[in-house]
Amino acid sequence: MRVLLLGSGGREHAIAWKISQSSILDELFIAPGNAGTKKHGKNLDLKLNDFEAIKEAVLQHAIDMVVVGPEEPLVLGIYDFFKQDPELKNVGLIGPSKEGAQLEGSKDFAKAFMSRHRIPTAKYGTFDAQTLTEGLRFLDAMKGPYVLKADGLAAGKGVLIIEDLDEAKRELEEMLVGAKFGAASEKVVIEQFLSGIELSVFAITDGESFKLLPEAKDYKRIGEGDTGLNTGGMGAISPVPFADAAFMDKVLNRVVIPTIKGLKAEKITYNGFVFFGLISVKGDPYVIEYNCRMGDPETEVVMPRIKSDILDLFEGVATHTLSERDIQFHDKSAATVMMVAGGYPGDYQKGKTIYGLNSITDSLVFHAGTLPDGPSVVSNGGRVLAVTSYGKNIEAALERSYESISKISFDDAYYRKDIGKDVLEK
Repeated sequence: MRVLLLGSGGREHAIAWKISQSSILDELFIAPGNAGTKKHGKNLDLKLNDFEAIKEAVLQHAIDMVVVGPEEPLVLGIYDFFKQDPELKNVGLIGPSKEGAQLEGSKDFAKAFMSRHRIPTAKYGTFDAQTLTEGLRFLDAMKGPYVLKADGLAAGKGVLIIEDLDEAKRELEEMLVGAKFGAASEKVVIEQFLSGIELSVFAITDGESFKLLPEAKDYKRIGEGDTGLNTGGMGAISPVPFADAAFMDKVLNRVVIPTIKGLKAEKITYNGFVFFGLISVKGDPYVIEYNCRMGDPETEVVMPRIKSDILDLFEGVATHTLSERDIQFHDKSAATVMMVAGGYPGDYQKGKTIYGLNSITDSLVFHAGTLPDGPSVVSNGGRVLAVTSYGKNIEAALERSYESISKISFDDAYYRKDIGKDVLEK
């Protein structure tokens, strides 16, 4: 099988690494890829939202399957583009339809879907510039903290959690009238704040059946002790210690099955990953958000824990035979720690030469923001590397990742030293 993987981050490097192990793979292409992905296939210089250029590459390289890593091409309708094109319609595409991708592309769509299918989530209201007054009244009737979410995609920056009511009102007006997040905040979802501990659960579906993947917990804040600004993720662990069999049974029956059944009942085409961003409130799971793709950096611990051939699972999705495929996990734990550029998630510099990559033997190093520069590798993003390790438990996996990180360097590199500490202490 000839496969094209779209994306350039740590998520895509981890997926490329996993695909490259498949017994049914003939050739792997990654677009645009990074300095790490080129070890597993051929990088192609393509823009993710240039569907015509992607079509040309698919035909030129006789691609059998396209795996979509990031959310934007999915929300923009790459699945529909393929299925409506006579030359592309028989190419397998791993990712939902444009309508299915609205689970991530529109917070309001997702909340209304959960309401229709009685999937546990926080109480909410949705408002636009014309209903700003109602939105302010809605805030008056709530207790803080106040959660404001831009309805559309805002590159992970569209969620505000605010303690003070007057500040929440000012921010709501800034989002709706001042276009704080551009078109993404033309509508804003105001949500009840839920107090608990978060985790990520993943499924892959062909629209009929599904397979659960290993769960994970990621760490979003830049500072230790979960302080400071939100980032794209500073590390992740899998499995999640508090997600025992009883809790996961609740997740399966209250969240995952109703979601898959709901998509089918509403005739929404969905062939790909479903990411359930959950919070455990006194042992009960609530959905914070859906994503229409794998999470990052969770993928960097989920893929290493999958024992099965991932391409076999993808083939099951593309041919609607997923129920006939087997999925097995490794017993080992996995932990990843992100090395980021100094200043991230604010201003940071690119082009820093990375040293020590060839000295790593006990860990997997997934490239998140890198470029090849002759024989060298240089930084090309805020999140630069994800260092993932196996261990008999989370503690052992983390110890190994931190040991490997001590051998890697680039100017002004930063990483959190407390990944997993919160759940391990409990």
